[in-house]
Amino acid sequence: MAQPETLADRAAELTPAPIAGTLRGLSDRALAWIFITPTILLLLAINIFPLVWTIRLSFTNYRANRPNAEVRNVGIDHYLSILTDPDIWAAMQATAHFVFWTLLLQTLIGFALAWLIDRRFRGHDVVTTLILIPMMLSPAVVGNFWVFLYQPQMGLFNYAVSFFTGIPPSSFEMIGSVKLAPWAIIIVDTWMWTPYVMLIILAGLRSIPEYLYEAAEVDRASAWRQFWRITVPMVLPFVMLAVLFRGIENFKMFDMVNLLTNGGPGSTTEVASITLKREAFEKWRTGYSSAFAIILFVAVFGLANVYVKALNAVKSR
Repeated sequence: MAQPETLADRAAELTPAPIAGTLRGLSDRALAWIFITPTILLLLAINIFPLVWTIRLSFTNYRANRPNAEVRNVGIDHYLSILTDPDIWAAMQATAHFVFWTLLLQTLIGFALAWLIDRRFRGHDVVTTLILIPMMLSPAVVGNFWVFLYQPQMGLFNYAVSFFTGIPPSSFEMIGSVKLAPWAIIIVDTWMWTPYVMLIILAGLRSIPEYLYEAAEVDRASAWRQFWRITVPMVLPFVMLAVLFRGIENFKMFDMVNLLTNGGPGSTTEVASITLKREAFEKWRTGYSSAFAIILFVAVFGLANVYVKALNAVKSR
């Protein structure tokens, strides 16, 4: 009986004769490592070098607009200054407000939409496509689109609010109000990324075996009891996964906020990424901003690790 052709044999057929003999003597695992090692090294260089260089700059007084100036080490002064800076803590508070409400709204609305789409009603394919449209748009397009919608004189959003509340459209301005501006960016992010959360939860709903519901009906369990005893526990890992992905993305949200409010009015919507941009590219405090970037990285990485452990605990039940 002929031996099955291995990956090394197939690769040898496509290479010159001197190399082909060498490839035939390798195992499939060794050959796979030969092919993927250059890619791994390239990815490590692209990711590790900027991180190491940023850490190095965070301990110096380097300024990118003064490349020829003397660079001296400042130790952990930048880190201590950041941790005691009230402006930084205000930015972190604005970030926490944005992340909390976007995650809450996107999870609740996304779950409701996923539950609706999973019913497979007539025309649900068309409805699903329409719901997914915001997620497919570029953040730059979405930002400029909503800036127009929020215009107090001609924006459709103000007229819609006026229709339901009776408040004159020109009497309030979403992105120009200290109280309303944070909610303006929350509305836009929720509108754009709720479909993403919906897709993940929909995958969870459709992965639930039908026999669980059939057994519950035999036991005369009510629809409400089936929801809490079957649907919620089975979908919870998918919900947590969606929250993890959106939480990481929203913590570093920049383009949407920059286009809508640029951190204003005042510093009401100045989230951490906007503060980082100001320090790095407006004040040119490169060393200081590098330290801030490292702190944000450690915070997100640490919180994500804790959350992943909780997610694994839920999945293992």
